[in-house]
Amino acid sequence: MNTDDELTGALARAFAETPDHLRQLHDRLVAAAQTDGILDVAYRTVDSPVGPLLLAATELGLVRVAYASENHEAVLQALSDRISPRILNAPARLDSAARALDEYFIGRRHGFDLPIDWRLSTGFRSVVLHRLTEIEYGRTASYGTVAHLAGSPKAARAVGTACATNPLPVVVPCHRVVRADGGIGEYLGGIEAKRILLALEAAA
Repeated sequence: MNTDDELTGALARAFAETPDHLRQLHDRLVAAAQTDGILDVAYRTVDSPVGPLLLAATELGLVRVAYASENHEAVLQALSDRISPRILNAPARLDSAARALDEYFIGRRHGFDLPIDWRLSTGFRSVVLHRLTEIEYGRTASYGTVAHLAGSPKAARAVGTACATNPLPVVVPCHRVVRADGGIGEYLGGIEAKRILLALEAAA
């Protein structure tokens, strides 16, 4: 058999692998990476009433929740660039987060007590995001009110920027921040997603 025939045979065998076999290979790779301490970022996607959400976690906790509109591939690349290229689709590490989100979307959960890795937000943006958890489920607050809570009453526009760059939407509830005139305001997941989340909480 010549080299071309050998290559063709190898390719045929590779493409003949069953989905179950490939899944087993992937699971072994994930297990080995975790055992060897070289899995720095695990991720998975979950379905939700606001579309598919990408969840990512480090050993410290949940580090990213991303809407499809943010481009999941671009989000993964950014995580690779900012945290570590040792990133794998490893759903088990996100089981608790996925379960908590499921409970939230069916109205059983009104807050999140998940371990959080806050490294993607710094400075005033980090201060704002920590304050957002003080807005109770089913309530809203204006950008100005959040600025006051964050210790900078005149920084309403900066609060808007912090919300627009929130790496953990839904879990860190930037959707509860609205305009002072009662307008819904902008949202990184889109206005319709914000309406859905606010309606869900209002109905509980």
